[in-house]
Amino acid sequence: MKKFHNLFGKKKPVIGMIHLKPLPGTPRYTGNVKRVIDEALSEAKLYKSCGIDSIMIENMHDVPYMNRNVGPEITSLMSIIGYEIKKETNLPIGIQILAGANKEALAAANAGSLDFIRAEGFVFGHIADEGFIQSDAGEVLRYRKSIDAENIMIFSDIKKKHSSHSITDDTDIVETAKAAEFFMSDGVIITGIATGKEAQTNEIEAVKQQIDIPVLVGSGVTSTNCDKFIDTADGLIIGSYFKVDGKWFNPVDKAKVEKFMEKVRSFR
Repeated sequence: MKKFHNLFGKKKPVIGMIHLKPLPGTPRYTGNVKRVIDEALSEAKLYKSCGIDSIMIENMHDVPYMNRNVGPEITSLMSIIGYEIKKETNLPIGIQILAGANKEALAAANAGSLDFIRAEGFVFGHIADEGFIQSDAGEVLRYRKSIDAENIMIFSDIKKKHSSHSITDDTDIVETAKAAEFFMSDGVIITGIATGKEAQTNEIEAVKQQIDIPVLVGSGVTSTNCDKFIDTADGLIIGSYFKVDGKWFNPVDKAKVEKFMEKVRSFR
């Protein structure tokens, strides 16, 4: 927990999501790299002005996602964007590369001087939109060691949203969290069943009682329900709620971010 607190420097840090515009080579890419970078930087500056604690970038517009297989055109541009956001804001910056491209995320984070990655499929296999996702903790941690990037924290999703966990139905979320801790995850992320869907506080509480690494909420947090998540979780990752009309693909709504951060500060 000490490393987590040292990174964020705040109780219950709020991590705001930047969903990058479609990247080169993906079906919806519009052919303008500069626009992708500029729009990401604009959202980062907006978040910073609202008092956000941290920012994470993600290639969520790159549908349909590849299964743990993205090219250098993705990692190179995401590392540049992350570096520019870090330089502009001086906040803790994270990255997730969909789908399940955890080694690539580490490479981009290391090149961009970023602070953490969000990893899916770290422990146990599951069926996602992209097909079967095999666990990769051993491979990812050995890769992190090999590139001398152990300063980069890995927060891993457990019982991940948008996925079927029927294969591991006899292993509950607490045992999954214990496995992630045993496999040296730096923190676990609990979500609802889909983007923007609320996580279950009873699951968060049960996991918190059994592990000693940070527990973050990764979906469904709003200004209406944030009090209960602040009470139970160690950090909040917020994407959809911070966007216009609560839709992840819309621009960031400055008024909503400001109001939310004001409420969080009152709890602190």
